[in-house]
Amino acid sequence: MTRVKRGVVAHAKHKKVIKAAKGYRGRRKNCIKTAKQAVEKAMQYSYRDRKNRKREFRSLWIQRINAAVREHSAFLTYATFMNGLLKNNVETDRKILSELAISSPEAFKSYVVLAEKAQAKQAA
Repeated sequence: MTRVKRGVVAHAKHKKVIKAAKGYRGRRKNCIKTAKQAVEKAMQYSYRDRKNRKREFRSLWIQRINAAVREHSAFLTYATFMNGLLKNNVETDRKILSELAISSPEAFKSYVVLAEKAQAKQAA
């Protein structure tokens, strides 16, 4: 049986890991064993944080909407504002509402007035 040399395949695998570990400090960037561990852990973090990024952005949008609502109305909060929009069948998501609050406060003010009317109807 002929001899099989596997150096080419092993070297290619190692090169891929070392390339992914570029920019790491110490042995993590050039020793294959530690680089492999570091890259694997980094991939776990990146997977987890792709989920967390969505969560963090949603909370940021909510904070921005709440601040803008309180700026335009004396008694509305975020929850009552969203409830008022729901009652008026306004299906604008939080990302767009947040962008409206920043870029065009006049348009956002119309949403606030709409929500205030819905709350006034409910109170009466």
